[in-house]
Amino acid sequence: MDVPVWVWAATIAGIAALLIFDFFAHVRTPHEPSMKEAGGWSIFYVVIALIFGAGLWFVWGHDHGVEYLAGYVTEKSLSVDNLFVFVIIMAAFDVPKAYQQKVLLVGVIIALILRAIFIALGAAAIEHFSWVFYIFGLFLLYTAYTLATSSHEESEEYEPNILVRLAQKYLPATDEYNESKLTIVRNGQRMMTPMLIVMIAIGATDILFALDSIPAIYGLTKEPYIVFTANAFALLGLIQLYFLLGGLLNRLVYLSLGLAVILGFIGIKLIIEALHGNELPFINGGQHVSAIPEIPIWLSLSIIVGVLVITTVASLIRSARG
Repeated sequence: MDVPVWVWAATIAGIAALLIFDFFAHVRTPHEPSMKEAGGWSIFYVVIALIFGAGLWFVWGHDHGVEYLAGYVTEKSLSVDNLFVFVIIMAAFDVPKAYQQKVLLVGVIIALILRAIFIALGAAAIEHFSWVFYIFGLFLLYTAYTLATSSHEESEEYEPNILVRLAQKYLPATDEYNESKLTIVRNGQRMMTPMLIVMIAIGATDILFALDSIPAIYGLTKEPYIVFTANAFALLGLIQLYFLLGGLLNRLVYLSLGLAVILGFIGIKLIIEALHGNELPFINGGQHVSAIPEIPIWLSLSIIVGVLVITTVASLIRSARG
């Protein structure tokens, strides 16, 4: 799919406009969104994403439309799982509810920038090295294993990453929040507030999230434009979703297991595609391996949606039973 430069520019401008709108409509005035507000805007962003997908389907055809939808559903599901970590970080730094939207908006912007970089690197690697699918596939299988063997609990202790530790060690900081300010001047010295430390923590965490999500969606589509837009629309509305789900996150006890199945499936799909285009001399003498049939995108979408529905229903039943 050859996407004109003006389409890329218009898409990026539209996403930037939505982020600016998010700031003025929600973040600029510090407050904790009500369930009604969070629910309404969450639906709004999902509808926008689906309308975009319908337009993509109409302009570029059925296959690309289904690829976008499968990518969007996968990335949205991974974003929900990432909210567990955000909850832990917010609790660890005791971020006031009224200012959590600002932290999340900065996190979304950082995530978009990082994913754009990884998407470009991934596209370049795929174009020049077909064996990169082996790496992506094995990485997703490893990620699936770690998800299946880990648990998400709000009470889980947060361990600062290296960027946070360096910032806390070498940069002057205060332990008190000053509204949503990132720095303050105290006794003539510029000092960081915990708000800046939290944003560093969120940004560093976004790097790990991008490492998981980009290989996953490249297992569903090879089109950088679809990879980018599916990621972008999955991240938009994440702020409202954070407040909407709230305590519901702890009730989704099987979500990580479901995502592990999805990532494991995509990992296998990537390895199969790598075998079909195999050029490595130590595998089948450098010849393509076509004995295993390719997994069609409609089947991938069906499996992804099916697993998510089953794990969500099972989680809610389990939580209701206590």
